[in-house]
Amino acid sequence: QVQLVESGGGLVQPGGSLRLSCAASGRTSSIGTMGWNRQAPGKERELVATITNSGSTNYADSVKGRFTISRDFAKNTVYLQMNSLKPEDTAVYLCYAREWVYSTWSTAWGQGTLVTVSS
Repeated sequence: QVQLVESGGGLVQPGGSLRLSCAASGRTSSIGTMGWNRQAPGKERELVATITNSGSTNYADSVKGRFTISRDFAKNTVYLQMNSLKPEDTAVYLCYAREWVYSTWSTAWGQGTLVTVSS
């Protein structure tokens, strides 16, 4: 199975930038699409960005043009570069990986990293 560990969260002022990292370990050869979700207090979890094994990306409308997802296959790591951050970006950011196990796709999740955008 796959284990995911996120890092890079913290406190940043509006307009600032942060880069989140998510390192995968374990059966990394079974990983397909990876991505980031986020969950703000009192709100439902929402998809932020995804990246496939071929490098195709997809973004939520709320982050298009500000966030960039990338992937280093040699390091089994996915990144989320967040620029022009807004207070409404404050949330716990969770990395996920789709993995092929027991002839079906399942989802592995990281523990989450908190991003706070505030002056």
